Amino acid sequence: MKLWKRISLGITGLLIALLFIMPFYILVVNSLKTPREIAENVLGWPAIAQFSNYVTAFIKMNFFSAFVNSLLISIISIGLIIFVSSMAAYALVRNKTRASKLVLLLFVAAMIIPFQAVMLPLLGVLKTTFMLNRVGLVIAYVGFGGSLAIFLYHGFIKGIPVDLDEAATIDGCSKFQIFTKIIFPLLKPMHVTVAVLNLIWIWNDFLLPSLIVNKEGEKTLPLQLYYFFGEFSKQWHLALAALTLSVIPIIIFYFFMQKHIIKGVTDGAVK
Repeated sequence: MKLWKRISLGITGLLIALLFIMPFYILVVNSLKTPREIAENVLGWPAIAQFSNYVTAFIKMNFFSAFVNSLLISIISIGLIIFVSSMAAYALVRNKTRASKLVLLLFVAAMIIPFQAVMLPLLGVLKTTFMLNRVGLVIAYVGFGGSLAIFLYHGFIKGIPVDLDEAATIDGCSKFQIFTKIIFPLLKPMHVTVAVLNLIWIWNDFLLPSLIVNKEGEKTLPLQLYYFFGEFSKQWHLALAALTLSVIPIIIFYFFMQKHIIKGVTDGAVK
């Protein structure tokens, strides 16, 4: 490759990287400013870094309680999505009938239905069954996250030989034992992919918790961030500090797991 092509590619890559880094720069820099400094210059450095913004935000938004709620809801929801979706995909792959193909098509079609179309019926069902709480929120996440997960698992499981099932059956394993002891461990790359994709969505979701979770002690981090936005005033410096605290765990998790996303998606696509 010629030198000028390498230079142009390098410059293009640098500009794209800056484009993606800029939101994080604005977030962190402005979380260390006073409200007046934010209003005067959004992109500039603070005269004196206001680390007290983080302490104030941590206390006012009841960060620890909201963090625990977000963590529990995310872990339980993702755990259920992984187990239920992988089991459903395994059943659909191994039972090749017209009915199984139709069910898979229904799951795939569900991915394109906008949330607004099912919002009111969902709230009606949850209210009737007394599940306008964290339990109802977890069930809603499992329902909305299941379609994509089943589609990904379905592509991956098709590449696993049926001979493994037959050998396990000869050894006396039941269908459930074949799935839990043989198939489920083989799906590890896809488990990680599904976990990361759903964690990013569930951790940052505001709409579903705002509709389903009403009690103060059950609110998640995105809901608690709304504390800094009143009818007549907006505490941007505290809100940005709280937002920085909220995204740190998900960014750390993503950096450690990002290679597994690519591996899981490519494996599922090829197989």
